[in-house]
Amino acid sequence: MTAMGVGEIREVGAAAFAWLSAHRADFALGEDAFTADGHVDVTWKPLGELAQTCQSVRSHLAPSDPLHACASDLLRFAWQQTGRGELFVRLQRLEPFATYPLEVYSVFAAAGLRHPGYEAAAATTARTRGWRLTEQEPTRRLGVLKAERRSGIHRPDESAQVLRRTWLGGLPEPWTFERSSGYALTHVVFHVTDWGRTPAGVPADVAAYLEHWLPSWLDTCLDAGMWDLSCELLVVAASLPDPPDLATFRSAWTRIATAQHDSGALPQEAPPEDPKDPEDPEDPGPEPDFLHCYHSTLMAAFAAAQTLKRLSGATDDDTEAGGAGHASYAGRTHTRHGGQGVPG
Repeated sequence: MTAMGVGEIREVGAAAFAWLSAHRADFALGEDAFTADGHVDVTWKPLGELAQTCQSVRSHLAPSDPLHACASDLLRFAWQQTGRGELFVRLQRLEPFATYPLEVYSVFAAAGLRHPGYEAAAATTARTRGWRLTEQEPTRRLGVLKAERRSGIHRPDESAQVLRRTWLGGLPEPWTFERSSGYALTHVVFHVTDWGRTPAGVPADVAAYLEHWLPSWLDTCLDAGMWDLSCELLVVAASLPDPPDLATFRSAWTRIATAQHDSGALPQEAPPEDPKDPEDPEDPGPEPDFLHCYHSTLMAAFAAAQTLKRLSGATDDDTEAGGAGHASYAGRTHTRHGGQGVPG
């Protein structure tokens, strides 16, 4: 494959959006999104991540960009799936102390798509001690604080203190990096930069630490075939105060492009036993099912858009104002929503 340039990075993003558009029906909500034993990981999580990625891409690219139009179309689809916000009211009644409805809703609120009734109900719950004292890991706490602000719930900002309680904020020994800490650090950067819109939100010492170690961590993930986390790390690289050096990350983009299917789908990981044709080393093998490639495909689209914006030198003042992540929602009420949360 030829060396990756800006045009080739755009092709990765365009192909990812082509796949997302073709598979929009797989993001649709079914009645299982409201059942007592429903799996949020396969209902609200994919829809929330679709909305967050599309909202982010819209904010990073000019309205004249075809990718902006595609992202806007998918964001409208996601909003319609929520009954234009009405389904959040239903979730509020079912699980008043769960945070994932507010996290998903806040993505739409950042795009100017709001439901006053839900916001009023969520604000009432947020005033309770039960809500404020829910125990959360620091990375998740950053996401909830961001969701509250986006949704009009205001309280003293504790983000700076919470940041220092995260793995990344503590500037740990670089050799302690692993999958879980990798996903945690990407979400910390997503939250403090408002999904790449405000690179200055990364403290100077954290930015310097990432600039030094991120290339090595990215190479480790690429060598392991961890395409999903690799794309998230590429987003981080393009979200730091200093724009990314294309020469530093050119090889990473080449490997992501090679792993991407012609359809635009990007597998979450390389298969344990790679079934590629040895005579065609650029063949990514059989396309995985929706649940094993939708998030990594979202992150490929997001990483491409964020990288294109930073390499062009554009700022968010040049694009449309507004607000792809890795999440896990397990259990009900307080425990139903685990992991790093809907990107938001």
